[in-house]
Amino acid sequence: MPFTLGPRALSAGYRLAAFDSIGSTNAEAMSRAREGERGPTWFVTSEQTAGRGRRHRPWIAPRGNLACSILEVMEVSPAVAATLGFAAGLALEAALRKLSVEASLRSAGSEELNFLLKWPNDVLAGRQKLAGILLEAEAIAGNRLAVVVGIGTNVVAAPEGTPTPATSLAALGIQIGAEELFAALSDGWAEFRGIWDSGRGFGEIRKLWLSRAAGLGQAVSIKSGGATIEGTFDTLDEQGCMIVRTSSGARVPITAGDVYFGAVASVGAS
Repeated sequence: MPFTLGPRALSAGYRLAAFDSIGSTNAEAMSRAREGERGPTWFVTSEQTAGRGRRHRPWIAPRGNLACSILEVMEVSPAVAATLGFAAGLALEAALRKLSVEASLRSAGSEELNFLLKWPNDVLAGRQKLAGILLEAEAIAGNRLAVVVGIGTNVVAAPEGTPTPATSLAALGIQIGAEELFAALSDGWAEFRGIWDSGRGFGEIRKLWLSRAAGLGQAVSIKSGGATIEGTFDTLDEQGCMIVRTSSGARVPITAGDVYFGAVASVGAS
């Protein structure tokens, strides 16, 4: 089954570049932007051999997993562009939830799963990482910003030895293909990208994201730049920072870091 865009994405004017195997969909998308591609264009591959996640961690996608990137060129600041990652999380969570419901209806006895969004860029199934998002931006000609949002999802296999335990849709009993997930994701992106509206709609995106947030109101530990910050995950601010309330009552904005929740926090912070 080939990769195709969903009907909503097609009607919104998105284009598709599909590959059998490629080093990195993010790298390909940004390379095309430097060469004049203005999007909005999806890049998707059956196999990714040299992908990377946040902090340059490798993200290899074997055949059967989903590796894709969306290229959008816009006139916004890098700070505003960074908030687009939250729309990506919502788009993927919505696609996963929709397909999970459909799969549970097809298979007697299977249960609908609950997917949550982990700040800043992960999608969880329970406490396990199912997907990751990487947003990159680069200034191009005409005072525009090329924004590439890469999305990797463990459909049939999950990596081992990762900082956060990982899982796959297959391990969770959800039998869907990467092609089916991609079509649903492209439609979800068209919806939530529209709500985001070049940052003007981030207030609504923020509310929706918080309604699906993992660990909200729970103990949290963040490792960032060699330091550890502990407290309670209080909220998400208007710039997309995680707000942590410490034991002293201070509200600390977190711009980057590895996040550990609940009982896992003390382990991750050690």
